[in-house]
Amino acid sequence: MPEQFDYNSTRNKLILSEYGRNVQNMVKYIVALPTKEERNRYAQVVIDLMGFLNPHLRDVADFKHKLWDHLHIISDYQIDVDSPYPKPSPEAIHLKPEPLKYPHQRIKYKHYGKTIELMIEKAKSIEEPERKRHMVQAVANFMKMAYVQWNKDSVTDESILSDLYALSGGQLKLEENINLNKIEYRPNTHNSNNNQNNRGRTNNNNNQNNRGRTNNNPRNNNNQNRNRNNNGGSKKY
Repeated sequence: MPEQFDYNSTRNKLILSEYGRNVQNMVKYIVALPTKEERNRYAQVVIDLMGFLNPHLRDVADFKHKLWDHLHIISDYQIDVDSPYPKPSPEAIHLKPEPLKYPHQRIKYKHYGKTIELMIEKAKSIEEPERKRHMVQAVANFMKMAYVQWNKDSVTDESILSDLYALSGGQLKLEENINLNKIEYRPNTHNSNNNQNNRGRTNNNNNQNNRGRTNNNPRNNNNQNRNRNNNGGSKKY
């Protein structure tokens, strides 16, 4: 009867694949050793081998501690050795972090963002008239800049002031004679100009290289010398 093939699908699952199956089999052998002295001696050899197989762990702070933790994990926490570090527990290894708390606040105008709403609330709380006027104007200029960057288009001051009035609940507005900073959308033509310049430089370099090759080619020089001899040969009088 032919022997059955040994496939990875029929083998035991690799607990830590970065160390390979041989290390896992060695740890399994150490677990089955009868005396603790033998287990300690062989465990130290396996720790050195694990550090050799994963040299990037040496850049990690206290990498020896991590290797011993991995040794316990590979043995399924069954190895009985004198470890220089506390034995990890399965609960601590598989402890899941708490889910992140994402803000669930509704933004009325997404192209302005939540920061604008906070700035508007801050401006509403200012009592000094002159300071409040400067704050409102700064908020309006920031809104205009955010609008242009988001929509890739220019916007009038009247639209910005109308949005400011709506976001503030009718509490913030500017005088009619105050103009906001001039911000216009300009397509990024810098890259296209660079591409054209690079194409021109490439063509010039190719032309110069071709000229140099032509001058350095001995066949072309021989042809030129023949033409000169034919044209400048002995004259008949």
